[in-house]
Amino acid sequence: MSLDNCGFALINDFLSAMHIEKIHMEIDRHIELGAAGIRCAEQKNPAIRELVSAENTLALARHYLQAEPLLIRCILFDKTADNNWLVTWHQDKTLCISEKFEHADWHPWSIKDGVHHVQPPIAILKHMLTLRIHLDDTTTENGCLRVIPETHKQGILSSEQILRISKSEQSIDCCAAAGSVLVMKPLLLHASRKAPTPSRRRVIHIEYIDRTALNF
Repeated sequence: MSLDNCGFALINDFLSAMHIEKIHMEIDRHIELGAAGIRCAEQKNPAIRELVSAENTLALARHYLQAEPLLIRCILFDKTADNNWLVTWHQDKTLCISEKFEHADWHPWSIKDGVHHVQPPIAILKHMLTLRIHLDDTTTENGCLRVIPETHKQGILSSEQILRISKSEQSIDCCAAAGSVLVMKPLLLHASRKAPTPSRRRVIHIEYIDRTALNF
């Protein structure tokens, strides 16, 4: 399945069972009881910090970006029976910035967990790549990601366009085994349902950008 054409691709057996278990133990040591996840996870969890800078991870990002990757965001999602959320159809349109700056094409700005977020121009967004590394088996029963293929080709969509597309186009459930990685274009429409049969579903969501794309 072509990333450029479909907007996503699933790669199996990216992490070994031993590596997954190591990350599980580190997560349990660092995540707050009952928390739904961790923003800036690479700063707070040694195993995740090691993962995002590991050569095999960077090589995968480099392969799809066809450029040297720069980490711009890392979030751990921990979906459980107590944190069983719904995510409506959307595109990922922001990146994290250490300091706010003024530029006509970069807006709107917001702050999440003390970190500046901003929507850059679409030319920048097209140089971004998402890796979703699965630490548990993800199925329709525990709220796996859903995507609508090829929607990344349609640019930045309005709320009305997203609603129309989500009602008229066929979606795909991205079921994946623990250790697999879903490679995705951030502008691809994606969502997730509440888990009908909740079980722990941990995903490390990593975003990279072509390092040269921010030279402006």
